[in-house]
Amino acid sequence: MMKEQISIVDMFKIGIGPSSSHTLGPWRAAQRFAAGLAQRGILMDTESVKILLYGSLAKTGIGHGTDIAVLLGLSGDDPVTFPVDDVQSKADRIKQHRLLLLGGTHEIPFEYAADLMLLYAESLPFHPNAVTFQALLAGGKAISETYYSIGGGFVVQEGNEAQVTEEVDLPFPVQSAHDLLGWCIRTGLSISELVLENEQAWRPEAETNERVRQLFTVIRTCIYRGCHTEGTLPGGLGVARRAHQLNKKLMAGRTYHDYDSWIAAIRAGGNRFPYILDWVSCFALAVNEENAAFGRVVTAPTNGAAGVIPAVLHYFIAFHDGLDEAKIRQFIAVASEIGSIFKKGATISAAMGGCQAEIGVSAAMAAGALAECLGGSQRQVLMAAEIAMEHHLGLTCDPIGGLVQIPCIERNTMGAVKAITAAQLALQSNPDKAKVSLDTVVKTMWETAQDMHVKYKETADGGLAVQLPLSLPEC
Repeated sequence: MMKEQISIVDMFKIGIGPSSSHTLGPWRAAQRFAAGLAQRGILMDTESVKILLYGSLAKTGIGHGTDIAVLLGLSGDDPVTFPVDDVQSKADRIKQHRLLLLGGTHEIPFEYAADLMLLYAESLPFHPNAVTFQALLAGGKAISETYYSIGGGFVVQEGNEAQVTEEVDLPFPVQSAHDLLGWCIRTGLSISELVLENEQAWRPEAETNERVRQLFTVIRTCIYRGCHTEGTLPGGLGVARRAHQLNKKLMAGRTYHDYDSWIAAIRAGGNRFPYILDWVSCFALAVNEENAAFGRVVTAPTNGAAGVIPAVLHYFIAFHDGLDEAKIRQFIAVASEIGSIFKKGATISAAMGGCQAEIGVSAAMAAGALAECLGGSQRQVLMAAEIAMEHHLGLTCDPIGGLVQIPCIERNTMGAVKAITAAQLALQSNPDKAKVSLDTVVKTMWETAQDMHVKYKETADGGLAVQLPLSLPEC
């Protein structure tokens, strides 16, 4: 595996659902293609654009909103700032009017049925999530670029797949859990402290703090909105939102008027086990219902698994008095480092590794973060992450109808509960006696991913997706 440098803000990205690999990644690729045309001075010479979706992007692209994402990306819209309530309507206008404002400035004709091609039977060798953009210019010249959405919103362009990026001189370079623990032992730093030291190689401490603050703002807004929105999710499955009703039931008439008073009211409800368990599920449901409805979420490390870390973080906030900026930064820093180890040593793409690469990785990230925030040692943090992933090994990705809804939304609740259990188990254990290391489970996960049949890798060709075949409306 190539060496990578991954910052907190690389691992945690702000974007729009429902998928980081099928929505956010293609959106970013489309933006880059349009921006590249402008930079080369040929945007205004472009007469038409064609979009070719391969492999997993073709098979589940409509259900994941890939078609919508590339249209908005080519239009120059940004997923961090674009109004979530306008996502579907803008895509519909492009289809209906048969016009695309390329790069936000140059209008070209666009025939959705003819210019966006789903190549179900073709898959490019580097990665199953591939998209090619072709621009026909005045005079007959054509420009073609292929991008790979490799999971978590990360995108690489064809020709740069093996590029090693050494952008900064990190004081504590980490490629594995062994490296991480070694640096912690030599310096005496906690994992979060070491991560935040590395972040200063990218930007000043105050800027990192502000970036983490922005991430948490999106997380808390997403959870709060998800817990207060009724209705049915889009896509044709008719899945009803549940977080709203569960929130209402658990609040039991207690009043509140904003996020802070809501958290205070949750705390006031006590700490009985069923109550806490229900809240963890509610938090996770809220995020992934928002994600499924084209809401704004934080990839953690992906959109399909975006509910696990916010749910465990809010378990810490609500039931361990964790609503403190420094504690939240600590949690996110540890989670980021655990996620980067999996990305460097395996994958965070369900199209490459099945759902173990998404829910499994997010559970490991959350477990390690919670373990440190509850006072665990560096070894206990790594043990918590290992336990969480060990019990997700082999988990398939088999979305019904190609939508990030069934079983994806409920899997986030399961991942969150497993993460909390893993953290608690690690805190009550002697990590020196552990038989399996985090690096061993990362290696095992990657080997499992390679052995897994392609029909269980976000293709909707196996598992629940074929046991419950449904005819969904054309998008």
